[in-house]
Amino acid sequence: MVDDEKGRRRRVFTYGTLKRGFWNHSLMQELMRSGDAVFLGNYRSEEKYPLVCGPYRVPFLLNLPGLGQRVMGELYAVSSHGLARMDELEGTSRGHYERLPIKLEAEEEAAAAANAYFAHSSYAMELWIKNGRMGLSTYSEKEARGYVKRQDRPQHLTFLDHIHLFLSSSSSSSSSSSRLMNS
Repeated sequence: MVDDEKGRRRRVFTYGTLKRGFWNHSLMQELMRSGDAVFLGNYRSEEKYPLVCGPYRVPFLLNLPGLGQRVMGELYAVSSHGLARMDELEGTSRGHYERLPIKLEAEEEAAAAANAYFAHSSYAMELWIKNGRMGLSTYSEKEARGYVKRQDRPQHLTFLDHIHLFLSSSSSSSSSSSRLMNS
């Protein structure tokens, strides 16, 4: 499936808050209602990638193949309109995430090529180090505990500001804030 001027759809792998049961899944529901997205199933990355949490328990997939674990998520076929809405949410034009190719597999199906939103390369390695070079295989309710919705975050800072503050904080203070956010 290729997204082109003929309206063919692009496959997008979601691993965090766009998945069913999480805060931003309302966008996927809206896109499915309008015909701009179709759920294709549960998949996992063919290769290992780091999946880590950043500020406000926001999940980030890092484009560091071979590190971390094989990541579980959901695959959608998305129209060009739907993809534009997802790009806006993920801040691709603002340096938050980059939409890049990823190879996936399902238990009983052939491998699938798709795109996923990876943390921007300008801070990905720092996130990996900040998370103790430990990655998750799935972003579950446990990892999401303490997630702060966009509208509930300080509005005087950009998301990149939040990321840079998170990365520059000492590990003990980030652990403390993580504990506070998880309580």
